[in-house]
Amino acid sequence: MWFKMKILITGGAGFIGSNLVRLALKSGHSVINLDKLTYAGNLKNLTDIQENPNYLFIHGDIANPAHVERAMDGVDVVMNLAAETHVDRSIDSAAPFVRTNLVGTQALLDAAMRRGVRCFLQVSTDEVYGSIEQGRFDEASPLRPSNPYSASKAGADLLALSYHRTYGLPVVVSRCSNNYGPYQFPEKLIPLMVTNALDGRELPVYGDGLNVRDWIHVEDHCRALLFLIEHGKKGKIYNISASCEKTNIEIIKKILYYTNSKSPICFVKDRPGHDRRYALDSTKIRNLGWKPEHNFDTGLEFTVNWYRTNRKWWKRCANM
Repeated sequence: MWFKMKILITGGAGFIGSNLVRLALKSGHSVINLDKLTYAGNLKNLTDIQENPNYLFIHGDIANPAHVERAMDGVDVVMNLAAETHVDRSIDSAAPFVRTNLVGTQALLDAAMRRGVRCFLQVSTDEVYGSIEQGRFDEASPLRPSNPYSASKAGADLLALSYHRTYGLPVVVSRCSNNYGPYQFPEKLIPLMVTNALDGRELPVYGDGLNVRDWIHVEDHCRALLFLIEHGKKGKIYNISASCEKTNIEIIKKILYYTNSKSPICFVKDRPGHDRRYALDSTKIRNLGWKPEHNFDTGLEFTVNWYRTNRKWWKRCANM
């Protein structure tokens, strides 16, 4: 096993990124965190490790080559989590998604080429596959993104893989299902519903609430990412999933139960291009030796309690 690698984690002040930074440090690695600190990037996510001598934060933009060059100094591994991610925002304006998710990925790939890194992990999403009525997407499934966000991520995946085929850059692409857990910005389904329920506000649900998502705890996802920089074969794609499918309305009813809230559910007009169902086949990474550890109900109850005891954190987010 590689030990004490110097890892550049982009977007390390975000939801998944901050959990990954913490886990990488706990695993004995040194971490450089390059983050632009947009609305979803919050250094308060990392107050417990900010004095760690193996941790360095750099305020910068992955689409700015000068910022990337500074952050890439002496790095062994790049884990690219920096992205614009919210589908609704991408529908309102695609430009920031193209700039960060595509142009930013290109800047990172170019710098990684010059530096000769051991591994470039492009962290992606199941949304690049689009919607599936039956069965599960595997890594050979065609890409059919439904909105500007997922299209920009699909483009970034293909760009990263092209650098492997053209230049031999040691690229691995991961595609994960929906994450939940602590420190998630309260615009995504679970934290939005939890915080609304805790405040006694309406719970807005798109369409009929029967859209299906495949859920995984953020810690299981982060363990998979660290696993892949060691065990993932270069030039390959790996789906990451806990095989835990739930309808949105099922999730919301569980949240109402765990919060003991009487907040009303309010069905609202569906968003354009709303994918009906996601489901991933993660056999490939499981065959290498990774598997999820968190039970969904236990993990969701813990997540609800985290938001309950960290009200100051998400109240600040709501004002951003």
